[in-house]
Amino acid sequence: MFAAAVVVYFTAVMHRTALGVAGVDAIDRFGLSATMLALFSVVQLTAYAGMQLPAGQLLDRFGARSVLVAGSLVMATGQLLLAVSDEVGWALVARVLIGAGDAPIFIGACRLVAEWFPPRRVPVMVQTTGLIGQAGQLASAIPVAWLLHSRGWTVAFATLAGLGVVAASVAFVGIRSAVSSSPTPERFLSAVRSAARPHGTRLGFWSHFLCPFSANVVALLWGVPFFVTAQNRTPGEASLLLIVLTLSAMVTGPLAGHFTARHPLRRSWAVLATAGATFVAWTVLLAFDTPRPLWQLLLFVVVLGAGAPISLVGVDFARTFTPPDRLGAATGFVNMGGFTSTILGVLAVGLVLQLVSPPGAATYTLDAYRIAFAVLLLPWLVGLAGVLHHRRHARTDLAAEGVHLRPVRDVLRWRR
Repeated sequence: MFAAAVVVYFTAVMHRTALGVAGVDAIDRFGLSATMLALFSVVQLTAYAGMQLPAGQLLDRFGARSVLVAGSLVMATGQLLLAVSDEVGWALVARVLIGAGDAPIFIGACRLVAEWFPPRRVPVMVQTTGLIGQAGQLASAIPVAWLLHSRGWTVAFATLAGLGVVAASVAFVGIRSAVSSSPTPERFLSAVRSAARPHGTRLGFWSHFLCPFSANVVALLWGVPFFVTAQNRTPGEASLLLIVLTLSAMVTGPLAGHFTARHPLRRSWAVLATAGATFVAWTVLLAFDTPRPLWQLLLFVVVLGAGAPISLVGVDFARTFTPPDRLGAATGFVNMGGFTSTILGVLAVGLVLQLVSPPGAATYTLDAYRIAFAVLLLPWLVGLAGVLHHRRHARTDLAAEGVHLRPVRDVLRWRR
């Protein structure tokens, strides 16, 4: 059951991140500006984020197998359309299909983990799901990039479409639900309000909003152009940096899961620590007006990569503050957070690059990127405020139920 779920998620991450290594090729194929290239990612992410709540309700209504099969087939259709498109309009339609099909994949895998594993093991298994799924980003950075540059655009994206069909077949054969789906449909707005009402679930949303968007902005679109054209790195070195970013996420995931399982009342510590480290990493990188040595860029992507698995602490907040029959909707609500901030970040960087660069510029200078990336401070501040606000209220709710935090000296003591 778990293997089938992570195969589907692995393939979905390949679909999701493939454009990150094809950004330069997309500019040449469709004649794109920075704003239009950003729009390619924005429409995909908007479809993904916009479908989270409907996907969560469908998950509660019909179960994981149905939505995972349907999502994989929709993504495969989008990749096939992208493979044969040479017009911007059809390519944007393809990106919408990829985002919409991707929407139920991760929350469906998390739902299966919550159904099939004991509660104490769920945080670690969710992180393991994310870790295996992140390997799909490695597949984008290495095999997909190789296929794209050796066989061309059409072959690369048609191959991804074929893999989507394989993933749908795996889901159909290998997945079943451990609990019955909801026997009666519930009105959409009523289900959303009920799922998002607890402060703990809202804390999960803002945790997911705050942690992953910096890594997503780099991995999904702007990383390779920034490293190649502004930091004077070769395409091979740019791919290496994306690989290290993914490896950082894969290493951090099990550690975050272990910490969450051991200290469930201190989960927000990991969120706030990651936010602080990300702020420092961006500040150090953007403080210099000359290209940075490779070792500094490696440290930068290591720090950013840790944000993706830490964001899954938000999913664990949803699990512990939500009744099981509303878990799909609550997880979808939380999962909107990081992709909402990613949409804002990707679009803001593209718009600022366009504004500060000469009209018609095909590449952008380091100074232009420094100004554009500095805009990411705004969603960071909004996310931090949301975490601190709902963290306080969630602790108040727990105290009303008789759950009190132990002194810090007891928490820091490493004991069974």
